[in-house]
Amino acid sequence: MPHVLLIEDDASVRDGMELVLRRHGYDVDTAATGEEALALLDGPAGGKVELAVLDLMLPGMDGFEVCRRIRARTAVLPVIMLTARGDDHDIVTGLEAGADDYVVKPVTAPVLEARIRAALRRAEPSGQARSAEADLAGLVIDRAGLTVTKQGVTIPLPPTELRLLLELSASPGRVLSREQLLESVWDHTFLGDSRLVDAAVGRLRAKLEDVPARPRYVQTVRGFGYRFGPL
Repeated sequence: MPHVLLIEDDASVRDGMELVLRRHGYDVDTAATGEEALALLDGPAGGKVELAVLDLMLPGMDGFEVCRRIRARTAVLPVIMLTARGDDHDIVTGLEAGADDYVVKPVTAPVLEARIRAALRRAEPSGQARSAEADLAGLVIDRAGLTVTKQGVTIPLPPTELRLLLELSASPGRVLSREQLLESVWDHTFLGDSRLVDAAVGRLRAKLEDVPARPRYVQTVRGFGYRFGPL
């Protein structure tokens, strides 16, 4: 039974979401503040948490900082952020802080549950092991072991970024549109948002590229999408 940490300061919203998630079979821990959530993750119960649903507008430490601190602790915990408005700046900032996905409040139960299921699937071992290992110009991608190394140094990647890299590197030189990546990586066949792709590419470049502004591995094809180099 998946274990979710729900971080939401509004008690009525938190109680309603907890009830919905429990009805769908999830174990749920809740926190009203970022500080409370981080303390829970650092404690004995933290090892059971498989996904965090994080409201951005928290008292004290806001959701952006909470997300950054979660990412500093672990690369593998999926984070879905909740925002009260579809503000572009909030969404982009949250994604750049390391969130895997977002939903705008008020959110319906089917949408939230679908996003959680998709995020948990991304966190599962990938079935894309076409070959055990590929060395692509110094970047070694072990598809069986789900590890990435560069010049012998392991690069820890969250599940979403790892799946994005696996999808792009499966066919070097092939251009994939944002829509194709949303469907294959995020499992979004509807309500997709290309900002998810762009933010994840930005985070991936920051970890893989020597000079992120001049990417060698994850290249933009303007007007079309992205491809994996080097060509």
